[in-house]
Amino acid sequence: MNEETEIVQQGERLQKLLAQAGVGSRREMEEWISAGRVTVNGEVATLGMRAVEGDVVCADKRVIHVKGQAAQGLPRVLLYHKQEGEIVSRDDPESRTSVFDNLPKLRGQKWIAIGRLDFNTSGLLIFTTSGELANRLMHPRFEVEREYAVRVQGQLTAEQMRQLTKQGIELEDGLVKFEKLTDEGGEGFNHWYRLVLKEGRNRVVRRTFEALELTISRLMRVRFGIINLPPSIKRGKMAELGEEQVMMILDWVGLPTEFIEKQEPARVMRPRPGKGEGKEVEPREIRTPAVNKTAGRRGQADKSRARVHRKTKSGAKL
Repeated sequence: MNEETEIVQQGERLQKLLAQAGVGSRREMEEWISAGRVTVNGEVATLGMRAVEGDVVCADKRVIHVKGQAAQGLPRVLLYHKQEGEIVSRDDPESRTSVFDNLPKLRGQKWIAIGRLDFNTSGLLIFTTSGELANRLMHPRFEVEREYAVRVQGQLTAEQMRQLTKQGIELEDGLVKFEKLTDEGGEGFNHWYRLVLKEGRNRVVRRTFEALELTISRLMRVRFGIINLPPSIKRGKMAELGEEQVMMILDWVGLPTEFIEKQEPARVMRPRPGKGEGKEVEPREIRTPAVNKTAGRRGQADKSRARVHRKTKSGAKL
């Protein structure tokens, strides 16, 4: 019996199935199963349990009728240009503005954020309805590149730049090393750099520069894997990727693309006043592709650079 036949007979692991349905991440679903919040055909599920076509899985108030692979639809992927002063959380004791406030409403699913940005960091945020896709892009073992534009108060020395890309810097939670670091110029007290790393530890970029006694005055993520932040998506705006772009991402991370259904064309959502109430409009042309067809495979260096530059008065690029 080959592996493919065995998987078909045994079904899909519950945490993976729930993640694919957009209920939450695999890790979160494992916690739900352990807590007894998931049932299969009326029976409380346990870790390691699988579900097959025809089963009914309940996760709290969510009911999922397990279908065959051919009935699975294409996940939705949304790009958002985060502004400073927004949090990437649904729950905040301080009631600050959340990036989730402006997202399109979903029925029976929820948006999963791929990679967080802290309160004072701007740039590319990716949302999807697929927990499996989110896991492939975020899990450390896949080593997906993140690219940032950084404005620093002061300037790195040549030795510090070599250290950051060769030996790395030891932080309290381990070593950090940049895959790439380039000097983008500047004058006066502020200097711009562009850097690439393959991890997403909390405030890792800011903490790295702080360890060198340099303060970041602006930090912006411009690329995540093969996904660029297109210049047409202004701050606080968002755009949903079309079918072809989503299929490219699925193929790049190694997820199946054979049995998918078509979805509606992409839309750009205007942020609504207050909690985001407003109209949906057709997107303008994205001159820089959101998904880079020429990028290398996962875990390899991306051969392109996200074209989100604009000239500052000092001549530095952002």
